[in-house]
Amino acid sequence: MAKRDYYEVLGINKGANASEIKKAYRKKAIEFHPDKNPDNKEAEAKFKEAAEAYEVLSDPDKKARYDQFGHQAFEGGGGFGGGGMNMDDIFSQFGDIFGGGFGGGFSGFGGGGGQRRVKGSNLRIRVKLTLEEVANGVEKKIKVKRKIQAPGTTYKTCSTCHGTGQVTRITNTILGRMQTSAPCNACGGAGQTIDKKPADADAQGLKVAEETVSIKIPAGVVDGMQLKVSGKGNEAPGNGISGDLLVAIEEIDHERLQREGDNLHYDLYVSFPEAVLGTSKEIDTVTGKVRIKVEAGVQSGKILRLRGKGIPSLNGYGKGDLLVHVNVWTPKTLNKQQKEFFEDMLEDDHFSPKPESSDKSFFEKVKDMFS
Repeated sequence: MAKRDYYEVLGINKGANASEIKKAYRKKAIEFHPDKNPDNKEAEAKFKEAAEAYEVLSDPDKKARYDQFGHQAFEGGGGFGGGGMNMDDIFSQFGDIFGGGFGGGFSGFGGGGGQRRVKGSNLRIRVKLTLEEVANGVEKKIKVKRKIQAPGTTYKTCSTCHGTGQVTRITNTILGRMQTSAPCNACGGAGQTIDKKPADADAQGLKVAEETVSIKIPAGVVDGMQLKVSGKGNEAPGNGISGDLLVAIEEIDHERLQREGDNLHYDLYVSFPEAVLGTSKEIDTVTGKVRIKVEAGVQSGKILRLRGKGIPSLNGYGKGDLLVHVNVWTPKTLNKQQKEFFEDMLEDDHFSPKPESSDKSFFEKVKDMFS
C-alpha cells in the first residue's frame, strides 16, 4: 500500500510553519493515542503514521528533502521516514510534545505501563562519494567507533521501578483521567542497574569498539543528504535499543563534469579548423568515455544533448541528460604565415557572420536545456 503524503497525514499544507506542524501533530497524537484507543490496531497505525510524518516535517533538512523527492528521499536509509518507526522510538523522542499536560512521557499500549526501553545515542559520519558512485549507487564499508556492552557486564532489575523503567501516575487533564509515565530516575529508564562490570567499561557497562559497517547508498543521492542506518549507533545499557548511524553525503567535485540536479554539463573545446571541418571527440561520462560527432560548421555555444547520460532520479523515474557545451577555441598568438592567412580571410565574404534563423540565442539555448 502506498504511503500517504505526510502533509495529508497531519492535515496541513506545505506552507505550514514549525509551530503549526507541532500543533497539528499534537492534535493527531491525542486523537490516536493508545491510552484513548486500547487494543485498536487502526488507531495505533495512525498514531505511528502521524509520528513518522512529524519526525520528517519538524526537521528543516528532512522536510526540504521530502519536499523535493517525496518518500523516495529516505529509501535505502531505513529508520524514520522509511516506515521504520516503532512505539519505543515515538515515546523516547516525542514524549515532550505535550508539555506538562501529559507528564514526561507516555504509558505505552493501552495504558498498560509497559517498559520504556532506553535508546543509545546516534552517531554521525560523513561519506565522500565520487560522481560515478552517485550515478551508479555504491556500497561502502566504513569503520565506526561505537559504544557496545562490555563483555562480562551483568545487570539486575531496578529496585525503584521494578524493571519497568518508568514511574507511572494518574493525571487529571482536559481529556479526563489519564495514566502517564516518566523515566525512572534511579535507572534512567533502562529498568536495570549495573550488577557487575569489567574495569574497562564505563559507568553504564559500555566500552568503545571499532566495527566495520556496510552502508548501501542508492543512486541519485544529493550532496548534504542524510541517510540513516538503524541500530548502528551507540548501544544502550541493559536491554535498551541501539542508536542509529546518521550518514551525511558529501559529493566530490568531478574534474570535467558539473552536476545540476539530475543533469550533467561538460565543456568541450574544439579548435577553429575542427569547428570548420567537423570532427569527433572522446568525452567523459559517469559510465565511461564515449565518442561524439561534431558537425562541420559548428558554432561556439552549441549544446549537444546526450539523453540518459546524466544522474538517475532518486525516485527511480528515469535519468538526467549530459549536456555538452561546444566552445570554439580561438588562438591568442599567431605566426606570420597564420596571421597573413586570416588577414586574407577578412576580405572573404564566406567568413562573414551570417546567423541563420535556426541559430538560437543564448537564452533560447538555456530554455531548451530545461524543456
